[in-house]
Amino acid sequence: MTTKPLKQVHLAAHFPGVNNTTVWSDPAAGSHIDFDSFVHFARTAERAKFDFLFLAEGLRLREQGGEIYDLDVVGRPDTFTVLAALAAVTDRLGLTGTINSTFNEPYEVARQFATLDHLSDGRAAWNVVTSWDAFTGENFRRGGFLPREERYGRAKEFLATAHELFDSWGGGEIVADAGSGTFLRDARAGAFAHKGPQFDIEGRFNVPRSPQGRPVIFQAGDSDEGREFAASDADAIFGRYGTLDEGRAFYADVKRRLAKYGRTQAELKILPAATFILGDTDAEAREAAHEVRRLQVSGQTAIKYLEHVWNRDLSGYDPDGPLPDIDPETGENTIALGRASVRQFRDPLETARQWRALAEAKNLSIRELVIATTSGQTFVGSAATVAEQIDTLVQADAADGFILVPHITPGGLDAFADTVVPLLQERGVFRTEYEGTTLRDHLGLAAPRAASGRRAAAS
Repeated sequence: MTTKPLKQVHLAAHFPGVNNTTVWSDPAAGSHIDFDSFVHFARTAERAKFDFLFLAEGLRLREQGGEIYDLDVVGRPDTFTVLAALAAVTDRLGLTGTINSTFNEPYEVARQFATLDHLSDGRAAWNVVTSWDAFTGENFRRGGFLPREERYGRAKEFLATAHELFDSWGGGEIVADAGSGTFLRDARAGAFAHKGPQFDIEGRFNVPRSPQGRPVIFQAGDSDEGREFAASDADAIFGRYGTLDEGRAFYADVKRRLAKYGRTQAELKILPAATFILGDTDAEAREAAHEVRRLQVSGQTAIKYLEHVWNRDLSGYDPDGPLPDIDPETGENTIALGRASVRQFRDPLETARQWRALAEAKNLSIRELVIATTSGQTFVGSAATVAEQIDTLVQADAADGFILVPHITPGGLDAFADTVVPLLQERGVFRTEYEGTTLRDHLGLAAPRAASGRRAAAS
């Protein structure tokens, strides 16, 4: 009888900024923009031997009722600037940034990521995303937005073009031979030419090949298009599912798509985001989790969230009272702008009907309903319980690891690093030291296959 070898758990840390996960009002919370906060967070993740740190992206301040939605993200520093600065104060931790493929250009993004990979000695990663709304597009010269059916088409060509730019340098062109006066072995280095529906560019890429060749590519998206994009082009995908059954179904679906692209299952890591609450005992953790959820969903937040479905001003309603007896306002115009959660409620009348039934059955107030219908903590318990939960899900192929999102910034990762990580190490499923120097090393990913762009440009 053969025994399945233990899978190694991959762990990463998400610096979330001010949003509905974090509790900025907690006395333990610090700044979400001071560099010291990023340093503390990154060094904690590196001390715990995490694979990488992840930064999300906010291209426009979200609004509700025509005003900045100050219960959510109220500003985020530039991703490349923060990651480049963190490269100087960390040695092994991967540095992952979300950069939009809808409102940027391949040349500038490829140049920035190649530079980051050089500055960090091979620790750069790119979470490729698309933008779905015209509201965000108003901040950019093109304005507007791409229809859903075109977003992934542009993203795929954007990524393919960036790969051609990365691969326009093979890695052996620079000889810098002072004796002969020869600096470049290949005078064609950096030559590229791409002609396609989205991009028609030709020239020279001016950043030599970086330590990883290309940054590690991440993708986030649960749609069929998103899963297919990840299977064809990504090194890792952010999953949404932290439960056993849903996680295994997502894992199996995405992994089975790899074969058609000539890829093995080891070439794509599935890493769901996960929140956590720790306590000395499971009971203490459950009590703390209940309190954290009430802090995350204040009365004001509950009303704002309900407005996403009702599409009306509900500020006159009591969050501790019953749901509105009026129906949602349907139509193209939305009270909340820039919020992806609005897309979840494609049939607001049906959502309202379901919520009313739930509220009546369980005698829930508006605030209690919002708490019940929004995501809670993924892992709750003592350090031993949480370590077992994580290991169980990974060994059962519900995930390859998790991207942890603490509710306190920047110190919310400290307890996990000090208590859960040692238990995972004792189980033999998490590293005690970094074995490599690059993010590809940490994730167990091979060097990228060369794209065909350089050959086409040089021919």
